[in-house]
Amino acid sequence: MNQQKTVVTCALTGVLTDPAVHHVPVTPKEMADHAVQAYDAGASILHCHFRNQAPGMGHLPTWEPDTVGEILAAIKDRIPEIIICMSTGVVGADISGPLACLERFQPEMAACNAGSLNYLKLRSDGSWAWPPALFDNPVEKVKGFLDVMTAHDITPEFECFDTGIVRSVGLFQKNGMFQGSAHISCVMGVASGMPARPDLLPILVDEMTAGTHYQVIAVGRGEIWDLHRKCVEMGGNVRTGLEDTFYLPSGDKARNNGVLVEALVGIVREAGREPASPAEAREILDLRPVRTQ
Repeated sequence: MNQQKTVVTCALTGVLTDPAVHHVPVTPKEMADHAVQAYDAGASILHCHFRNQAPGMGHLPTWEPDTVGEILAAIKDRIPEIIICMSTGVVGADISGPLACLERFQPEMAACNAGSLNYLKLRSDGSWAWPPALFDNPVEKVKGFLDVMTAHDITPEFECFDTGIVRSVGLFQKNGMFQGSAHISCVMGVASGMPARPDLLPILVDEMTAGTHYQVIAVGRGEIWDLHRKCVEMGGNVRTGLEDTFYLPSGDKARNNGVLVEALVGIVREAGREPASPAEAREILDLRPVRTQ
């Protein structure tokens, strides 16, 4: 495989963003429309959260299988070759919703949050932007996801919010909790996690086990684009989308996912690489052979 290719992922909608404020996609048609925009701009993977379809409830997530199935079917009907990376993140011990969706739809990839984080953010006056919350991902919860992913040949994409979580993935690997190479996403820019600093990335990569595939998930505004560039220059993969940022390198607000992917692909090309097609991404990331229906 030509290693001058970079895998570009688009995170279409996120967890709780209000669609009345930021115009994130919610319905199956909106998700499919944004998926096409991202694919046409150069994305080969879609990271998918799923939103409640009831009127006025589109800011809330859902694990209702029929709703998830309708969204996935709408996307695949428009772009059958695209790679789906299904979100699994939930707070608390009850993971029955995402597990049921993994078992029913068996995506090629699925997120696996690899450690816990105090999820914090401040307002300008020092008050909490929301009540301090623990995004809890103890080892037994991680193992519950990995056991189902292993059973259905789903590649886990380990989302890591700090250096200790990056290192924990290597411990999971040595413990036999998953097989094959690790796939790590360095989530950088969350206020209580790792900062979106390009100089931190080589340290993180140095802590990964040999053969790890990695990408940056850069959360923020103008500061994220230099981080993306550094990751591409180092040979890593990158992700953008309305889950991660609402702003283009110019500082203008992004009107959809397509323009964010277009901006990121521009950086990929400036760094001397090209975005990978879905087929190339499957080979680069060593994903399972595509199943025929």
